[in-house]
Amino acid sequence: MGSTRACRIVIADDHGIVRDATRPLLVSIPGVEIVGEADNGVAAIALVKRLQPDLLVLDIAMPHASGVVVLGEARRWSPLTRIAVLTGVTTSGVLGEVAASGVAGVMSKSSPAAELRAGFETIVAGGTYVCGEVAAILAATRGLRELTSRERQVLSLAVQGRSNAEIATLLNISPKTVDNHRTRLMRKVDVHSTAGLVAFALREGLIDSASS
Repeated sequence: MGSTRACRIVIADDHGIVRDATRPLLVSIPGVEIVGEADNGVAAIALVKRLQPDLLVLDIAMPHASGVVVLGEARRWSPLTRIAVLTGVTTSGVLGEVAASGVAGVMSKSSPAAELRAGFETIVAGGTYVCGEVAAILAATRGLRELTSRERQVLSLAVQGRSNAEIATLLNISPKTVDNHRTRLMRKVDVHSTAGLVAFALREGLIDSASS
């Protein structure tokens, strides 16, 4: 994004008040041009596909297609578009997944305007930025990020109330191996019971409280 070419940005958020606050923040940065806005995930995907913007400012909690789905589709249809997530989500499971996906930035809607502008300036200039609030949430949940893919599978099945024997059958491993995985994952996330695992999974946004 050289100085002779504007940074073309699409804003995707289902709340008009957020778009209204984000727009002037972005256009106050020299060389920025807002080329489109979307109030749902499907519209965001269509805009990115048609406009091929330099940057997509994306909310994660979007109707019709979630921000995570939009992120994947945006990369499919416009691989050169960088993505900055601006979200009110505070669950470390979701934030960790987003941060690990290689986005240009992750920022909280509750961050001060000055911090948001500084973050957007960094991203527009080609850098990456994670706001202080998000960085603190991710730092506090190191145990979750240390789980192996198998441990995550065992966690998912355990919080559904599955026994070690049932998990063993579903994953085609021995009950003893399940027990080993379960012991290690509980140690990593610092809980000591199945109830503790369920509480942890709810807190980190790994399961829906309505389905628990």
